[in-house]
Amino acid sequence: MTANGMSRRDFIKAGGVAGGALCLSFVLPDGGKFASAAEAKPAIPAPNAFVRIERDGGVTIVSNKSEMGQGIYTSLAMLIAEELECDWSRVKVVSAPVAAIYGHTVFHLQITGGSTSTLSSYAQYRKIGAAARDMLIAAAAKRWKVPAGQCRAENSRVVNNANGVSLSYGELTEAASRLPVPDSVELKPRHRWQLLGTRVHRVDGDEKLDGSAQFSIDVRLPGMLTALVARCPSYGGKPKSFKADAAKAVPGVKDVFAISNGVAVVADGFWPAKKARDLLEVEWDRGANAGLDSSRLRDDYRALGAKPGQSYKQSGDAEAALAGAAKRLEAWYELPYLSHSPMEPLNCVVWLKPGGCEIWSGTQSQTIDAGMAAAMAGLKPEQVSLHTTLLGGGFGRRAVPAGADWLKEAMEVAKRHGQGAPIKLVWTRDDDLAGAYYRPMWLDRVRGGIGKDGKPVAWLQTGVGQSIISGTPFAPMMVKNGIDAVSVEGTDDMPYALPAVALDLHTSQTPLPVLWWRSVGHSHSAFSKECFIDELARLARQDPVAYRLALLGKAPREQGVLREAAKMAGWGRKLPKGHGLGAAVHSSFGSHVAQVMEVAVKGKELKVVHVWCAVDCGVVVNPDQVAAQMEGSVMFGLSAALFGEITFKDGEVEQKNFDGYPIVRMFQAPKVDVSIIASEEAPGGTGEPAVPPAAPALANALHAATGTRLRALPLSRHGYQVV
Repeated sequence: MTANGMSRRDFIKAGGVAGGALCLSFVLPDGGKFASAAEAKPAIPAPNAFVRIERDGGVTIVSNKSEMGQGIYTSLAMLIAEELECDWSRVKVVSAPVAAIYGHTVFHLQITGGSTSTLSSYAQYRKIGAAARDMLIAAAAKRWKVPAGQCRAENSRVVNNANGVSLSYGELTEAASRLPVPDSVELKPRHRWQLLGTRVHRVDGDEKLDGSAQFSIDVRLPGMLTALVARCPSYGGKPKSFKADAAKAVPGVKDVFAISNGVAVVADGFWPAKKARDLLEVEWDRGANAGLDSSRLRDDYRALGAKPGQSYKQSGDAEAALAGAAKRLEAWYELPYLSHSPMEPLNCVVWLKPGGCEIWSGTQSQTIDAGMAAAMAGLKPEQVSLHTTLLGGGFGRRAVPAGADWLKEAMEVAKRHGQGAPIKLVWTRDDDLAGAYYRPMWLDRVRGGIGKDGKPVAWLQTGVGQSIISGTPFAPMMVKNGIDAVSVEGTDDMPYALPAVALDLHTSQTPLPVLWWRSVGHSHSAFSKECFIDELARLARQDPVAYRLALLGKAPREQGVLREAAKMAGWGRKLPKGHGLGAAVHSSFGSHVAQVMEVAVKGKELKVVHVWCAVDCGVVVNPDQVAAQMEGSVMFGLSAALFGEITFKDGEVEQKNFDGYPIVRMFQAPKVDVSIIASEEAPGGTGEPAVPPAAPALANALHAATGTRLRALPLSRHGYQVV
């Protein structure tokens, strides 16, 4: 099994005879045109656009979701293969070209994000597999002149039940391709599943291990040139003037010129381009962010947090309930700007040709990026071919609502250079940290009170942070009455029994670009919610897990994962001196995750010893991938909670690379145990839901170990050395 890229042109050509194999009619319903996905919404998408069966029995499945390490190529293939009854060992996966039929079933764009890939494709891909199966059975029945009900599909063959005679899928594919797509299909019941719900090796695993997997950084084309851009040290600044004599003298440099946000250097390779860029002398107009300073920003946020913001949820009279509480508590939680920092640096290849443009990019948003490129090139959408490569990590960074910033630069360079050569534009990691999009800095002021029985009587919360959605094409759908839905997700639907609630928001107007970061608003809302409920439990002198369980009476799935994580961790057991256990539970993207974390603290040395993670994500397609997503998310969330912080001084980002923006290293990584709750509920997301509980579980564990409550992340800010 392999995962390979395929161009739209190659893809359509494959509709005929390809390599001696007849295919299941690869003719796209819209002729491959780039169009609104809303124009292509059949009850069952044409299976021939999603699956190809070759004469030798090989099966190629087309993924309309980007593979960025989350394993979606494998999950989507399993959905089709289960219903198609095909030989799994002969399955491979290719990325889809840009076309309306590949639009997301919810977002109606070709896009990957929001932990929606499996849940949005679950029914669609199964129906496609079932439709292809029924078409193959119908073709066999027609050849044998028997009723279709007399035949069954089994391991890439159709079998005549009456006499045991069979035909391979390869023998039937041409005839099947001439049959109409069925209007409806019968999906296999759960008890007949053979593939779904089992631990399946990833289709892209082997080639990533042996280094043959192709990311956009690996693309090599004849005559290709490499471009780097010098950008203003303070975000949003522009070049006023520059001297390029020394840069142009570097062997291999082809051109140096200004583009809209910097100065581009084009050379015959990365290193001459980098060397030349370092020699540029640029005078910058440093723009509105020239004086940006993190300490002043924090002061500004604190000033805002002290005032009432715009109300978005109110139940009961929270102020009165707080005034009458037996005990009261106020806490301020602070979270910094964060970088996505995908392991593969941002890059793409653009090849402008007469009447067309080809792009190779690891993108999460094909529709938007291809549309932007077409507009910039003055081309019709169908004249742009975007090849989606594997992504070396995304975390939201490669899904820019306005179009990928690195692709925009590449288009500018390709248009200006004008020699018809392919242009590979590369951002170094320093570039990405210094001038990218960030997870918004956030502040929550939370006030609460408990009654004589220790139960909460009031919860009042004021949030301060930038809107990710305002000003983007998603704003009409996701910003209502000035409230960005992702700013308040995770607080507007708290599962705890709270008799009086008042929630409000200040949307700050800081002129910095912000973007969805893995788990988006939940990444900050879970921290304040799960730390404050822990603090209320301590205020009530009650066990934090028991306290939560008592308040989750109307949230049985949250109760279930919390009980499971606590059981796994041996919650309540006697711990060694300096050790502490912390718990957190949070729901997001249709899934529910609880974590219990054990830390060991000696002076300022902090070790995260063990993490127990329980997840209820509904029906599970591949338990291995769910476990891997939980484990990876724990490390991602821990990296941010322990070290993650983007700060500004005199307008410039202070962190330059991974030495200043660390992630958890192997020796610092805790053991992680994952338990998946059996469920018949609809599938939820798994790529993000385990990130939000990590930070509060860690902070709560640190408090349990030391008695010190830290409310500002990262913990390294407080002098802790992680061992």
